Amino acid sequence: MTGHVRRNTHNAVFVGFTGTPLLNQDKQTSPEVFGGYIHTYKFGEAVEDEVVLDLLYEARDIDQRLGSMKKIDAWFDSHTKGLNDWQKAALREQWGTMQNVLSSKSRMHRVVADIVFDFSDKPRLSNQRGNAILVASSIYEACKYFELFQGTPFKGKCAVVTSYNPQTPDITLEEIGANSETDKQFIYNTYTALLQNVAALPKKSKTETYEDQAKKLFKEQPANMRLLVVVDKLLTGFDAPSCTYLYIDKRMEDHGLFQAICRTNRLDGDDKDFGYVVDYKDLFKKVEKAIAVYTSELDKSAGGADPEVLMQDRLSKGRERLDNALETVALLCEPVAPPQGELEHIHYFCGNTEIAGDLKTHETQRVALYKAMVALVRAYANISDDLDNAGYTPADILHIKQAIDRYLKLRETIRNAAGEKLDMKPFEADMRHLIDTYIEASEPRTISPFEDMPLLELIVKTGIASAINSLPAGLKGNKEAVAETIENNVRSKIIKEHLNDPAYYSKMSALLDELIAARKAKAIEYEEYLKRVAELAKRVEAGQADDTPEQLNTPGRRALYNLLRQGASGTDLLHVEQSVAHYDVAGSDEVMVLTLKIDEAVKHARPDGWRGVQTKESVIKAALYGILQNMDEVERIFLIIQKHKEY
Repeated sequence: MTGHVRRNTHNAVFVGFTGTPLLNQDKQTSPEVFGGYIHTYKFGEAVEDEVVLDLLYEARDIDQRLGSMKKIDAWFDSHTKGLNDWQKAALREQWGTMQNVLSSKSRMHRVVADIVFDFSDKPRLSNQRGNAILVASSIYEACKYFELFQGTPFKGKCAVVTSYNPQTPDITLEEIGANSETDKQFIYNTYTALLQNVAALPKKSKTETYEDQAKKLFKEQPANMRLLVVVDKLLTGFDAPSCTYLYIDKRMEDHGLFQAICRTNRLDGDDKDFGYVVDYKDLFKKVEKAIAVYTSELDKSAGGADPEVLMQDRLSKGRERLDNALETVALLCEPVAPPQGELEHIHYFCGNTEIAGDLKTHETQRVALYKAMVALVRAYANISDDLDNAGYTPADILHIKQAIDRYLKLRETIRNAAGEKLDMKPFEADMRHLIDTYIEASEPRTISPFEDMPLLELIVKTGIASAINSLPAGLKGNKEAVAETIENNVRSKIIKEHLNDPAYYSKMSALLDELIAARKAKAIEYEEYLKRVAELAKRVEAGQADDTPEQLNTPGRRALYNLLRQGASGTDLLHVEQSVAHYDVAGSDEVMVLTLKIDEAVKHARPDGWRGVQTKESVIKAALYGILQNMDEVERIFLIIQKHKEY
């Protein structure tokens, strides 16, 4: 809509107001649409002005372990006897992911117990003046959490708010057995039960009425609505001053993460000092990035960004990616024999069904086609709404859409011919039961040693924000680049690219064991990272190292000493050796002696109100020259003297 208005109103001026602008890594950034910033008011400024509260962060880890390997192996063997390698691969890929390991019933029980305990112990939660939001990874998990909270004191004081609205067609194709329940059926049944006694308000559905009632109670009566379980809804634009804690059990980043954590920082009386963020997903590096971006990034484009240039750059790259993806698929299909119909494609990608092993021989061609199609679909989706702006003619656009439709149908034809499609529904409920039963989770433990240090102080004042924002623009979008900058290593991938891995068809228990081991190793690495950040923050806050000599007992003296140790340009220290006895600092090095001599000379010579008055500043510089005998060094040291109030 915005693009249409811009094309037809060439001289119009667009002004946008936003709490959290979309920046570099988003599909279309705020500067692309509206141009440079007229004015910015950043998170750090709002905290300093006491318009909003600062945030306290806590990471909690839940260790997990695998139960009976024999039973898991037996299940997998019995359920996959009739499947070929590709079907086994699809089943294993569907369920052998970190998400499903983390969503085990045992782990969710631990999270629920952890939150219930906080409400009996933490500030504002225990006195019922504050409440909390839990962010789940999916609608299924949100409903599962809601169900688990019904067995706690939260029953009747907890609500689930998601984008789901139960419709009968959601489950008409989901019947898989008398005693089985798929994820979709569980979601439908959960919502049907909770909406059973809700009377829809005029012009609203039962779901909308339920959500309005839950939000009203959450804002106005925190004692009667203790917790909202959400996925995406209410994480932007929902202001509830009573909300004090945010529990995150979902992968998040960038503006979405920043918007979410700011749900807790609204002012609400003298007893609310901070908003609290509890992280079950090891997101601190992404929190660092989000805080850094929205405390310092905005100024860089203020007043100067050309939205047309930004947009054309994105579209140019998008077009290049789409053209390359189309060409790749076309080249993969080029060797197919004429007339290149459906049967010829099947022969090329699947081989001759009369020859044993021919299907396996042609596996390489199929893998290449499947991967190329994934790249093509993503490239098309990235600029599908802007094909005309990317320079494609109407005829080009029609040709592209027809080609993609043809290639998608071809992929399905090849998959069906190769028997490489698998209906997951018959396995879904059993696999969920398997994971819930045999993944055991331990009690959550806090792994963030930040104590009561606010996020603004922790991230901005330690220099981490500067480190993040000093990265080249291209690297800021790389999820690992920020971590490299701060800790100088890159996390290894948890799961390798299975289709090219010889061990891909190993047993299910081996995969689960591997994922849990990786989760443990990652948690240990993450904990060490948090400890290093905490140590950095404490040192920055202290302003001095633990082994700082006691003579350096003021910020000014410490700054002088550190600057002189960096390497003075030609300073002659010999003439100060005579003064060692005067300062009575036995065993001190010459830099220490020089530091104390400068400190005393400046304090003795400084005129009242000398800052900004050239003649008075010259008096101090003359005193410095008497010691340093080098004007370059005088100017270097004078900058430090200027900055410290003690002089």
